[in-house]
Amino acid sequence: MIIVLRPETSEEQVRRVIERIEELGLKPHVSRGESRVIIGAIGAHASSFAYHFEGLDCVERVTPISKPYKLASREFKHNNTVVTVNGRAIGGKQLAIVAGPCSVESLEMVVETAMVVKEAGAHFLRGGAFKPRTCPYSFQGLGEQGLKYLKEASRRTGLPIVTEVMDVNEIDLVSEYADVLQIGARNMQNFRLLEQVGKLNKPILLKRGISATIEELLMAAEYILAQGNPNVILCERGIRTFEALTRNTLDINCIPAVRMLSHLPILVDPSHSTGVAELVPSVSRAAIAAGADGLIIEVHIHPEEALCDGAQSLTPNTFLQLMQDIRRIAAAVDRQL
Repeated sequence: MIIVLRPETSEEQVRRVIERIEELGLKPHVSRGESRVIIGAIGAHASSFAYHFEGLDCVERVTPISKPYKLASREFKHNNTVVTVNGRAIGGKQLAIVAGPCSVESLEMVVETAMVVKEAGAHFLRGGAFKPRTCPYSFQGLGEQGLKYLKEASRRTGLPIVTEVMDVNEIDLVSEYADVLQIGARNMQNFRLLEQVGKLNKPILLKRGISATIEELLMAAEYILAQGNPNVILCERGIRTFEALTRNTLDINCIPAVRMLSHLPILVDPSHSTGVAELVPSVSRAAIAAGADGLIIEVHIHPEEALCDGAQSLTPNTFLQLMQDIRRIAAAVDRQL
């Protein structure tokens, strides 16, 4: 349930409400707006305890949350969540562009790519040090050495790092280097991993599973939020359908649907959605027009030589042209790049 406190409520009254929630065996989650405090009381049959709070002088109203994803829902928080990373906002009026290679292959490659995407206007550097691959014989990434290369590229360009963590045992290591931890599509329902990153004080980029519904994506986000980490960024990266021409099918419906159901920001990954570099620019433009808060795009200085996903990686020139196109579309939908 949601407990909305009156604007004039004191900090002492807020504290007493939180203590009462905990006494009832529920978990409080506090959201502070400009004029009032909203407290979510989460737990089994939480709404049945509403009468404990409805008569308090400091309580304006008590509302049950109907959605199974309590903390991720618009019912809990009406205003959009804005996640800030090194001074850059994700989820506000400005779009966030995350760009870089699928996987880190060498220091020279990742540094050169980082410089290229920075010059074109990207705000974050993506790159995989640990790579989940369908085939066990495919390139699996450079591990910690790849993280070091990303850190050096970040030092030279100032771009924050977005990279994937695949296992609970790797969280501490990846956290040393990354500014945003990515949970990949294959791990969207790795609930132990979700719970552990939920205990961090770092933003989490959560990708939609290959065959996951929108509700399942929001429920996965709930695992992170329930552990106390409010900095969750969703990512629509395409789902598996019967269509074989493209790698996946971008669910364009997901963008407005998530914005209707949840306050969390949502990015779109047009590279994995299509698997075809020639299709990435068109899908990127469509995603921004549909309301996405940004894009995560694979860029490689020499896609034909890439050890991973070269077919869906943009060249520097194509990425530069796309950024120019995005600026025009952003202006048309009252966003900024």
